[in-house]
Amino acid sequence: MHIICHDDPVGGSRVSIRRLLLDLSAIMLTAGGVSGRAGTRIQGWSGPGGALTRLDVLPKNSQSISGLPKRLSHRAAEATSAPVVRENGGATAERHVRVAVIGAGFAGLGMGIRLKQRGIDDFVVLERGDDVGGTWRDCVYPGAASDVPSNLYSYSFAPEPAWTSTFPSQPEIQRYLQRCKAEFGLERHLRTGHEVLASEWDDGSARWRVTTSKGDLTADVLVVATGPLSEPAIPPVPGLDRFSGAVFHSAAWDHSHDLDGKHVAVIGTGASAAQFIPEIQPKVAGLYVFQRTPQWVMPRWNRAKPVVEKRLFRRLPVVQRLARTAAYLWRESLFLGLAFDPRVLRPVEWLARRHLHRQVRDPGLRAALTPDYRLGCKRIILSSTYFPAITQANTELVTSGIREVRRNSIVSADRTERVVDTIVFGTGFEPANTAIAGRLRGRDGRLLADAWREGAEAYLGTAIAGYPNLFMLLGPNAVSGQNSSLLTAEAQVDYAIDAIRFMDESGTAAVEVRAEAQASFVADVQRMLIRTVWASGCRSWYLDARGRNTTLWPGLTRAFRRQTRRFDHENYVLRARPSGS
Repeated sequence: MHIICHDDPVGGSRVSIRRLLLDLSAIMLTAGGVSGRAGTRIQGWSGPGGALTRLDVLPKNSQSISGLPKRLSHRAAEATSAPVVRENGGATAERHVRVAVIGAGFAGLGMGIRLKQRGIDDFVVLERGDDVGGTWRDCVYPGAASDVPSNLYSYSFAPEPAWTSTFPSQPEIQRYLQRCKAEFGLERHLRTGHEVLASEWDDGSARWRVTTSKGDLTADVLVVATGPLSEPAIPPVPGLDRFSGAVFHSAAWDHSHDLDGKHVAVIGTGASAAQFIPEIQPKVAGLYVFQRTPQWVMPRWNRAKPVVEKRLFRRLPVVQRLARTAAYLWRESLFLGLAFDPRVLRPVEWLARRHLHRQVRDPGLRAALTPDYRLGCKRIILSSTYFPAITQANTELVTSGIREVRRNSIVSADRTERVVDTIVFGTGFEPANTAIAGRLRGRDGRLLADAWREGAEAYLGTAIAGYPNLFMLLGPNAVSGQNSSLLTAEAQVDYAIDAIRFMDESGTAAVEVRAEAQASFVADVQRMLIRTVWASGCRSWYLDARGRNTTLWPGLTRAFRRQTRRFDHENYVLRARPSGS
């Protein structure tokens, strides 16, 4: 959403308690972001109280990005050897590594950092883009920003005291990830421009054979960190191929196309659209917003952080840890209303309705913007500028659907034709139809996309039966529905690294989760989801084509951490390494 600096002046050199409290109270919710073992039940129903895990708060010895200890920031220079890369005409020749990570967004970069911290240096991170960042590198539309508070939207082991506002913007998040890459010495492990075209498990050698756009390699362990928000969703629109104007998705914003004075159609009103609509509305001659379903919108209480507050966080990291903990606990407490008793969220719903009533005076327009489903069923939007943009004279909210697209216009379902010269899709992503699933072949040669034809599933959202030595980060049902998904991603990273440690210490060549363990976990998750607000009847991006929620973890993040606190080899089929190898 568009960043609004909250007017809360501070006098003197002390950080205002009101500022800090406001920062914490500004941590309003968004559902989603973008998260048992065989014969057991998932331990996911304990209350938000109790001791926090090391992923819930910053560890005591954490250092800020700008003050990382040299033993970490210069780890690469101290390493005895690096993965050898042989190149021929710009293409990487086939080679072998211990671990190959696919994707260099938050999850993949975090995996690389943790591997180095655990002394595992023989790995590469394969990235199809030209830099780290993933979604935050690609989503450069106007107003792009996180709706997770900045104190919570960072690695637990790499706090950033210099965030400039309550909710960080896309450029600031991208700079943070670039600094992490440099400070932790990941440049020599990063392979940009390496799009993974195919990966197949070779059972004879117990290795993954990976084909990239710049050559082939093999790896003992494959970590898929492409994330759930990597494939833009573009719904089928009749006649779109006939349109003569510019068409693009918010995830691939065309900055070369000048919107000044244009008549623009925006299809979709999700989180991204709510961010860029207020940015482009003052520039365009006409703006037609095609809404399928109205959204629950909460005020976005954003403020600029003063220098004195950033200085305090840098000099006294414990203060930022407390701010992070408070943010974590507030968001975690929302789980009670999302999963148990919706009455808990009634004050939040009242605030959303009041927000709508204050910003939209026209009764007819207000009715069209009022949701008819329970708060939290779809992702909640944070914005203080979306409704005002919708009410402007050059903006029209269209709720009748799209009949067809013509050469220079869009015809809505009520047969009204609107002349437009630009179409922007703000329709989000397809977490249930990730492209990487069509490029992974398991032990029996079966594509993961085929295995998931009836719905994506994985044990602990991480391991998949039939796909040995493969670990997926933020896989099926691993995204937190009430908190930062970096918490569950970090838990999965530690789980995968513990599995690698187990394999090294036990002489195990391959580990593959047992099908019955996976089935038991999936059944428990789906049973838990039935009673949540996410299953209350609305259509959201959490659901797959069959209406099953394959995205969200239906428990506390503490519970997810408990489930993944160690590699439970008893739920895996183990294959010993041949003697002498």
